[in-house]
Amino acid sequence: MPLLLPQNNLARKSRIERKNHGFKLKLVKALIAANGMTNAGICKHLNLSAPKTLELVNSLADAGILEQNEKGSSIGGRKPILNKLKGLTFFVLCIEVELFKVKMTVVDNTNTFAHTASLPFLLTKDWSSADQLKELVADFMDTAGIPWSSILAIGISMPGLINKTDGRNHTYMANHSQEQPLQDYMAAAFGKPVFMINDVKSAAIAELKFGLAQGRKDVLVILMDWGIGLGIIMDGQLRNGAAGFSGEMGHMPFVDDGVLCYCGKRGCLETVASGVALAKMAKEGIQSGEYSLLNDLSEREIENIEPQLVIDAANRGDQYAIRILSATGEKLGKGIATLVQLFNPELIILGGKIAAANEYITIPIQQAINTYCMTQLKDIVTVERSQLGSDAGAKGIAHVTFERYFDQLIAQTHVNKG
Repeated sequence: MPLLLPQNNLARKSRIERKNHGFKLKLVKALIAANGMTNAGICKHLNLSAPKTLELVNSLADAGILEQNEKGSSIGGRKPILNKLKGLTFFVLCIEVELFKVKMTVVDNTNTFAHTASLPFLLTKDWSSADQLKELVADFMDTAGIPWSSILAIGISMPGLINKTDGRNHTYMANHSQEQPLQDYMAAAFGKPVFMINDVKSAAIAELKFGLAQGRKDVLVILMDWGIGLGIIMDGQLRNGAAGFSGEMGHMPFVDDGVLCYCGKRGCLETVASGVALAKMAKEGIQSGEYSLLNDLSEREIENIEPQLVIDAANRGDQYAIRILSATGEKLGKGIATLVQLFNPELIILGGKIAAANEYITIPIQQAINTYCMTQLKDIVTVERSQLGSDAGAKGIAHVTFERYFDQLIAQTHVNKG
C-alpha cells in the first residue's frame, strides 16, 4: 500500500510521527468516502489548520496517489480545488454470498468496478461451504488481472444474523463447536482483513451513500430476494440494533400455526412472501395443473425454479404468474404497513430479485399499505424501486470495507483529533 505501508513500524515512531501518520490515514479514508474534498472541507473534517491540511495534501500528492482539479465555479474569486485520490490506487474485494450463487467484485477507491463475476455456489448452515468459497475466490483472482497483494481487505455480505462486533454468522456458515467467528476464520484463510456484513444492511448503506436515500433522514430499505430483509435508516444513519440483528422483517409472525420456517418458528412472513415462497407456489401450481407458461419448463427447471422465471412469465402476460406475484405483494405490503406504523418513514426503497417484477409487485404492496396504514402515515411515505440495480451490493460492501479497514489502521496509531 503506497505511502501507508509502514504501519508495522509505528511502535518505533515518535508520538508526532504516529500522529501525522494517523492524520494521513484519516485523510485517505475521507477522500475515499467523499470521492474528493476541497482544502476547506478537509480542514473542517479533520479539525486542522490550513497550513497543516496543505502539508498532508502535498504529502499524498508527492506519493503519487492524489490529484487536484478545479471544482465548479466561484463568484468573484478563484475556483475551489478538489483533492481526489487517483483511481486504481487502493482495491478491496467484495463478495456477495447468496443461497445459490456468489458474486465477486474488485472495487477501487473511486468506486469503480475493476473486475466482477458471478458463480454457482451453495450456502450451507455449517462451515462446509467456506472451503468452496476460498477456491472460488482463488479462481476469480486468477482471471481478475489484479495482484492479490494489491487487495487491502475483503468485505463479505451474506444473509443471516451477523454480529456487528465479531462478524459471527449465527444462521449460515455457523461454527457451533468452536469459538472462532466466521470473520476471523475467513481472515486467516485469506491472509487479509475480512469484514462481514448482513446483505440487507449492505444494500441500505449503498442506498444511503449512492442511491435514493441520499439526503434523506428516515428510510426503510427492503431487500426481496430468496428471503426478506430490512435496512433501517433513522436520522440519516443505519440502525444496527444491540448486536447487529435489526431488520429481521422476514421472521415477523404472520400466519397463525403456519408452516415451519427455517428459523425454527412457524408462520413467519418469509414462509408466505419471499423468493422461496414464490418458487414454492409456482412449483405447486404447475404440479396441480394450473394453466401457465411455466408448464413449458423442464422437470429440472421446475424443481429448481427461481423468482426470475415467474417474473419473466408475468411479463409475457401469464395470468397465473401475475396472480402469485400479486398475492406475494399483498402479503409483503401488509408486513410493510406494520413497519410504516412503527417507523413513520418518508421513503421505502424496494430492492432485490422480486423488485424486478415492477408493477406486478409494487402495486399490490402500495394497495396493502393504503389498506392497513393510518392515513396520516401513508400520506407521508412514498414507495420506490432501487435505482442501483445489481451494483448495490458491491457498492455497499466496498464502502463498509474501506471504512472499517482504515478505522482499524487509525486505531493502531492512537491518534486523537487535534
